[in-house]
Amino acid sequence: MSTKSHLVFIPSPGLGHLVSTVEIAKLLVDRDGRLSITILIMKLPFDSEVDSRIESLAASIAAGIHFVILPRRNPSPDTSRVAFLTDFIESHKADVREAVADLNMCGSPQLAGLVVDMFCTTMIEVASELSVPSYVFFTSSAAALGLLLHLQSIQDEHHMDLTELEGSDAELDFPCFRNPLPAAKFLPSDVFINEAGRLLLSHALRIRETRGILVNTFTELEPHAVEALAGLGAPPVYPVGPIVNIKVESRRGTEGNNSPKGFEILEWLDQQPETSVVFLCFGSFGSFDEDQAKEIARALEQSRRRFLWSLRQPPTKGKLEAPHDYANPAEVLPEGFLDRTARVGRVIGWAPQVAILSHPAIGGFVSHCGWNSTLESIWFGVPIATWPQYAEQQLNAFELVVELGLAAQIKVDYRKDLVKGSNFVTADEIEGGIRKLMESHEAAERRKKVKEVSEKSRKALVEGGSSYLSLASFIENVQRQ
Repeated sequence: MSTKSHLVFIPSPGLGHLVSTVEIAKLLVDRDGRLSITILIMKLPFDSEVDSRIESLAASIAAGIHFVILPRRNPSPDTSRVAFLTDFIESHKADVREAVADLNMCGSPQLAGLVVDMFCTTMIEVASELSVPSYVFFTSSAAALGLLLHLQSIQDEHHMDLTELEGSDAELDFPCFRNPLPAAKFLPSDVFINEAGRLLLSHALRIRETRGILVNTFTELEPHAVEALAGLGAPPVYPVGPIVNIKVESRRGTEGNNSPKGFEILEWLDQQPETSVVFLCFGSFGSFDEDQAKEIARALEQSRRRFLWSLRQPPTKGKLEAPHDYANPAEVLPEGFLDRTARVGRVIGWAPQVAILSHPAIGGFVSHCGWNSTLESIWFGVPIATWPQYAEQQLNAFELVVELGLAAQIKVDYRKDLVKGSNFVTADEIEGGIRKLMESHEAAERRKKVKEVSEKSRKALVEGGSSYLSLASFIENVQRQ
């Protein structure tokens, strides 16, 4: 069959979702020359980093992939913080219709479907209007997908009030986990808030309507969760990961590494012994106030470990904006800390994370457990110490520590997005987690296990691997339409 087909991807706003979408688009057009892809981009009103990142992505994009930047929209001032993302995406629905109509008019190949992000399920309605299939690109784990589907089922079919689980001692059995899940500690915070929970689980209901789900995982990492999805009423599931931007062959020319800061960071790592450095980084929206930053600093100094710490300043209270670098980190750190640790550590702002994780000097990663970061760490064989912040990160921490045995823990119930959460971690707790990650007897066993899973992650993507074959099945599904 030589018929050309066109897919339109609609990622959720935010760098993590955009980068994953671009990477899977590259995989698809590389695998099948009949496919072309347009990526529709919604730009958050406060995320300035996306503009420069889009430029760099566009410069290196593969043939057959095109970007369309949608008009920037601002939700109503009356929109609640909980509903902001939902309303922001909804406000782009007319723009998506217009962009797809323009593609049809300019002679693009036949539209084969819309592939919508896990948070853009409202766009499934646009696919229905156009009489084309819709698919979901689920940028988190198979376990998170299974949990979402199961929660929607027990709420809508069994009328369970999920908000009552907040603060409870209940341990729930979920088909996607082998172990009982302590609900109050590990369920996403949105589940405990009426409006947020309703919006979150509405995505699960819509996901059931689609023709298939691409999941950013690989079967060897989550065999139990992947197998459980069929019994949860999910459409066909295609584990196609790990979908990560891991091209670091030219270290100083990727992911912004050619900036003076990126170059300096990697030069410093070059001077450190193999697996000696603990890397602390908490994602695009991870940040700490002064009191918590001081505790981290004390822990690092007490541990006497080499460290590289990406420290970001929290957004201004009450403002919708992303964290940014401190102008002068010394102002929020213990007096003299930078001088006392100058020979063993570096405090930085933005971090070229992929290049750092790929460096042989890195021996452990203190992480927020965002799924992209988790997959990058696994790819490079770097063990994690979990310190989740928000969204589904507590759930990811549970999977890494309890289900898979791939991580140590610092704190598993820390929540920045819930007032009643445990929002302070002491220096002793942090130091203990770093020692478990880097020094304990279990650390050696854990490092060995992570290396084994790293090898499996690479094999999954090559010809004959599980994700390679799963992507082929998805392409076949698209071409049949």
